[in-house]
Formats: sequence, C-alpha cells, structure tokens
Amino acid sequence: MSSPSSPSSKVVLITGTSSGIGLSAAVAAAQAGWRVVATLRDTGRSGALRKAAGEAGVMLDVRQLDVTDERSVAAAVDGVIAEHGRLDAVINNAGAGHLGTLENESVAEVRAVMEVNFFGVLHVSKAALPHLRATGGRLITVTSVGGVIGQPFNEAYCAAKFAVEGYMESLAPVAARLGVAVSVVEPGAVATEFVNNIGVDPAAEVAAAGPYADALQAYLDRTVAQFLDAAQTPAEAAGAVLEALTTDRPAFRLQTSDWAREFTGTKLTDLDGSAVLGLTGGWVG
Repeated sequence: MSSPSSPSSKVVLITGTSSGIGLSAAVAAAQAGWRVVATLRDTGRSGALRKAAGEAGVMLDVRQLDVTDERSVAAAVDGVIAEHGRLDAVINNAGAGHLGTLENESVAEVRAVMEVNFFGVLHVSKAALPHLRATGGRLITVTSVGGVIGQPFNEAYCAAKFAVEGYMESLAPVAARLGVAVSVVEPGAVATEFVNNIGVDPAAEVAAAGPYADALQAYLDRTVAQFLDAAQTPAEAAGAVLEALTTDRPAFRLQTSDWAREFTGTKLTDLDGSAVLGLTGGWVG
C-alpha cells in the first residue's frame, strides 16, 4: 500500500478534461503517479480523453462536473472524498472562449462568460478548500495571458480572466497561512479545440460588426497569424500545469511558453508573483 506521502496516494481533481490542456494535464498527472479525477460537463464527450489515457497506459477516474452548477460541483467533490478519502490538488481548467465587443453584444452574454470562467472557478475552489486544507494541498487555476493584458474583442473573456487572477492573487497569502498553495497558469496561443469552441463564424461576425467591422477583421487576421506562428500544443502547455502540481515550492504565477512570458512581461516585472505575495503575506501575519 502506498504511504500517505507517496505520489500514488495523492488525488487531483481536474475540470474541463474533454480536450486541450485539461486532457493533456490529466494524462500527464496520471503518468506522474497521481490518482486523477478527470471531470467534464458531458461525459459523452470523454472519448478522446479515454483514448489518450489508454494510449498512455494510465487509469483515470472520469466523472461528470458542470462548474456552473453548485449542486454538480458539490456532488463531484463529495464523490471524490467518498471514493478516494482525500483531495490533494484541484486544477481549475474548464472555461469557454468568447468573441465580441460591448456595443454589439448583450450584458447577458457577458454574464454568461463570467459564469463559466470566473464563478465556475469559485464554485469548485470553495467546495475543495476544506479538503485541500486537510492535506496541505494545491489550488491551481488555468487562466490566460488574457488575464494579464486586455485584448480587443475579448473584453468579456479578459474581464473574467482578470477577475480570476485578482481573486487568486488575493487568496494566495490567506490560503498559504493554512497550508494551501495557490497558483495560476497563463497559456498564450494553444492549438486546441478551445478556439473552435468560441462558436462563431468569423465572416458572419465581421458582416454584422457595423462600424467595428474593419477593426474586427484586422484583429482576426492578426490572431490567425499568431496562432500559426506561436501556438503550443496542449501537451506543451500542460507542462506548466504539471510543474505547479509537482514542484516542491510552486510559484504563484507560471507562463507556459517563452512567448507568454515575453507578452505578460510587458506588464509584469514580477513574473513569479513572489514580490506581491511577499508584501500581502505580511498583511495576514
């Protein structure tokens, strides 16, 4: 039987594992010896996840979890404790993209983006924290370079990611006093289904953009070029997630690529968050 400190005895719950970074992180964590609870809103979309796990020769505990539904979150976390007896880490990865600008979209659409990308993170984190305190665990959230630098036609998405970064940076010194390490992981461009999941027809969006059409077209042209030039694979981006999960002293802030570090570095001189946390940590003793 594994000892309590061995990697194979540790349990991590990951949200949004049907594709992309979440899928790759689930497989990588299992390969590193973690017991992985891989969750997704629709378990009917778990085919790619199960295939990747099979090809890697690892076992995953695949479960349903809708981050926007508090009852679903509570049921999933309670189920993990009932089955595995502990929870050592959470990786908040579930999210949804969005393209739009204020004049051309409803406030209800903006609220929906916040619900998934911000409040969904809070639902899962709140349910998990008592268990993470018990194990001296880790709370890791996949944000975005868009959580550091606002980007045109991504107002709602960046607002949600800014909110996550601010919330977690504020929570980190408080959680650390109780033994929980908090980290955020900031990917740049990643070749993943996430881009497709924005669910828009670019040509139709431009046609409907009115006075914003030229600006939107220029943004889309630049974004396509960026993805062709700078996109990482999900597995490459998941490497930073695994670092936050497994390193002895995880940084608060991790970027997934040199491009992401350079981009966020235009705003952040404190790349690993140590100066900020050194300051605010003093506020709680």
